[in-house]
Amino acid sequence: MADLLTFANLGTFLMLCFLQAVLGFDNLLYISIESQRAPVAQQKAVRYWGIIIAVALRIVLLFAMIQLLDALTEPFYTFAWDGVLTGGVNFATVVFVFGGVFIIYTAVKEIGHMLSLDHLETDVQQKGGKSAAGVVTLIVFMNLIFSFDSVLSAIAITKVFPILAAAILLSGLAMLVLADGVTRFLESNRMYEVLGLFILLIVGVVLLGEAGQAAAHATHDPALALRFFDHEVIPMSKTTFYFSVVVLFLVEIIQSGYSRKLKAERRATQSR
Repeated sequence: MADLLTFANLGTFLMLCFLQAVLGFDNLLYISIESQRAPVAQQKAVRYWGIIIAVALRIVLLFAMIQLLDALTEPFYTFAWDGVLTGGVNFATVVFVFGGVFIIYTAVKEIGHMLSLDHLETDVQQKGGKSAAGVVTLIVFMNLIFSFDSVLSAIAITKVFPILAAAILLSGLAMLVLADGVTRFLESNRMYEVLGLFILLIVGVVLLGEAGQAAAHATHDPALALRFFDHEVIPMSKTTFYFSVVVLFLVEIIQSGYSRKLKAERRATQSR
């Protein structure tokens, strides 16, 4: 125990907490949006139990990945279709591809659903269309998809399980505290829910990009990077992702302010 209480481990713990906070933004956004599909009376409980179960399974995932790191990182298949598709595939590649496609599908489906509505009241009536158990299952499943990247990044910093587990527990506690507030904000500012869905769409693209380099990064072999028609699949950097998110928010804020100004001017003109 005394070996864990060192300044080096404290610095590592703080770094991991920051990493979990940064990488957990898209996770929290998904939880807040998806929980609104559950029956209204059970939405808070869905967020609560979804996060708790997901954090517990994330710690199990962390332990398993530490024990099976070599087996999970080694490519189990290599594409050799010259000029069409080349590169290695490992467990992380499959997770990122599956998770990315599922998130893109979910975001596009929900955006299409919003565009097909004629009235806001119809949208309200259709909220809560899924069972609580189904929504909890989706939240837990997608939490594991989101956490796979953060767990891999955390293991690259340290393999000391207690420190990694403590950082994950702290990030889970932060999500429990913030989830209701984020959901209330999205409910009272519906335009930001649309913005959130577009951010999830970008997250799906980011995961697909991560899939292209998963085997290469794990084995430190650039030749295993996936290439489509001789073009290497390069992941979007976290800096670019968060810059895109900030730009989207700024555009929405400016557009909302401009719309309010136009409405005020029209009302003033009509009242003359």
